[in-house]
Amino acid sequence: MAEEVSLYVAKATLSALVRAVREGATYTITVHGEPVAELRPIEPSPRRKQSLNERVAELEARGEIGPATGAPADWAKLTTRPHIPGALERFMDERE
Repeated sequence: MAEEVSLYVAKATLSALVRAVREGATYTITVHGEPVAELRPIEPSPRRKQSLNERVAELEARGEIGPATGAPADWAKLTTRPHIPGALERFMDERE
């Protein structure tokens, strides 16, 4: 049976209620004595229990991902940018 909690109390003690819900408690939130919402634990998704390797295998089987093709990228070239002097550096060069 869910314990009834007013919206006022739920707002004031939300963190404590969520901790209790994580341990299995269920609450019915009421407004002026009428139930309007339920705060309860969610059912864990089967996907959350999958390991990374299982998820990759599932995506490969569905054809959504595959092995990389082509030459490996040169990450150093992709992450470095040419030096463009900033405003202060240009100002200092002009002063000289």
